[in-house]
Amino acid sequence: MTTSTAAATTSPEVALPRPEHRSTLGLSAGVVVLLGVLAAVTFTSIVLGSRGVGLSTIWDAAFQPDPGNTDHVVIRDLRLPRTILGLLAGAALGMAGAILQGLTRNALADPGIMGINSGAAAAVVISITAFGVSDVGTYVWFAFLGAAAATTLVYGVASFGREGATPIKLALAGAAVTAGCYSITTGVTMMDSDALNQLRFWQVGSLAGRYWGVVEQTTPFLLAGIVIALFTGRWLNGLALGDDVATALGQRVGLTRIGLFAVVTLLAGGATAACGPIVFIGLVVPHVARAICGPDYRWIMVYSLVLSPIVLLSADVLGRIMQFSGEVQVGVVLGLLGAPVFAFLIRRRNLSEL
Repeated sequence: MTTSTAAATTSPEVALPRPEHRSTLGLSAGVVVLLGVLAAVTFTSIVLGSRGVGLSTIWDAAFQPDPGNTDHVVIRDLRLPRTILGLLAGAALGMAGAILQGLTRNALADPGIMGINSGAAAAVVISITAFGVSDVGTYVWFAFLGAAAATTLVYGVASFGREGATPIKLALAGAAVTAGCYSITTGVTMMDSDALNQLRFWQVGSLAGRYWGVVEQTTPFLLAGIVIALFTGRWLNGLALGDDVATALGQRVGLTRIGLFAVVTLLAGGATAACGPIVFIGLVVPHVARAICGPDYRWIMVYSLVLSPIVLLSADVLGRIMQFSGEVQVGVVLGLLGAPVFAFLIRRRNLSEL
């Protein structure tokens, strides 16, 4: 046994790196470059919009604000909170998608497919019709609770049976919960025009109209989820080997899945509650991260953390400067951009490989 191990270690064929291998130095350099891009996109999000502002105006708005200056109000009360929310929600959605794809071993898993978005939408509709909620800062709590309830229901349904919550059962349970919540949402909105009008603005997915109150209410959940998610790579790497291998390596698969679902609830639930059901990011960005850094989820989580807000804020800025009668919401922009990009990824990669 010792001889064969030593021979394998010194064998040139075994020592050659696999195609998925990436050096730590190269991956770290890539993260640094992307952080520079993120800083540039963040600055652009504050500067650009339907009305442009100069650097001196931004400086004065930050350190010498004038409540009577319209540009200062736009920067401090509109663009700054939506930019911060874009950073947090973008990172949360990308990391939630990466966790779900590793957790279910399903390359098409994302918060929408797993019922999180539909659960949040159903809760918002109920809050509007049953409790008369009309303020965004109030119904974000209902949206978060709905997302958490949908996530819990998906895992609970998938856990029935001898095998427990297997990847296939999780995907099927997510589809069933999504269909059920969508039916509730559709039925209620058809009978209540006020609920339909309010839900239409939230359900399209947007960073616009989200003020400091929304940021303050959702930031603790988003930050907690992001920090915890950065340490889930080892769990996801174990699950990627299969339940039997993960168990043999000492991982408690059932508890691991429960913990990962709790993290997804914080991430996707908080982001969906604040911004609505934004598509594309949780589905595609983890694949882009995987294409850059390989199958190691410790790096996939880091790259998803940085790439996702770049994509979300870029789409938000693009929607602001498009020459239409009004601002195009970020959910619409991402939907238009996401379809061809995802089709390209399907052609380039085998999505069954995680």
